[in-house]
Amino acid sequence: MTPLAATEPDWDRIPLQRAPRQQRSREKVARALAAASGLVAREGVAALTLPRVAEAAGVSVGALYQYLPDRDAIVRALVAEYHARLEALLENAVALTRASTPPSDPVGHVIDAVAEIYRDRDAVRILGTASAGGLIDADRAAHKQRMAEAAARLLHASGLSHDETDATARARVAFLAADAVLHDAFAVPPAAQEQTLQELRLLLRRYLQP
Repeated sequence: MTPLAATEPDWDRIPLQRAPRQQRSREKVARALAAASGLVAREGVAALTLPRVAEAAGVSVGALYQYLPDRDAIVRALVAEYHARLEALLENAVALTRASTPPSDPVGHVIDAVAEIYRDRDAVRILGTASAGGLIDADRAAHKQRMAEAAARLLHASGLSHDETDATARARVAFLAADAVLHDAFAVPPAAQEQTLQELRLLLRRYLQP
């Protein structure tokens, strides 16, 4: 799977020690994030040392240090990149749902749309193994709030709520439950994955449907 960071980062969403202003500097940081994502996919978060990332990206340690000085900074930047990717995927699911005929199984539709996001094992690995800390915890809390708000729009678009505002609290609970289950669901064999998704559908169908 192509690492998510291989695409041009959303610079407004990536926390860096110093913002790269010139295109050449941005290209270096983008290569570093792509290299870091590849290292995570192959070797895990422990491989994210500044020298390893710099070597894999083809940039000098000194050039990278001013933007991503250590492992914590690299992990936080990757987490922000993955958060932005997951949020974009969920917003895309909302847009597609709004443009389509209302689904015959709205709960199944919502769960399948969210589950598809978590099939990216690279994203799940970095999000699941990122060390807890003040900044990452705050980033994660803000991300979950944005995901819950998008989930509320998805519920509304799927016909499970008549008001997006009223749906936010239910959507947050539903998203947090799905998030906890789905982070583990795709780490097991395919047969067990489907069984887990079926149980999640049953759980949320009882919670979300009137």
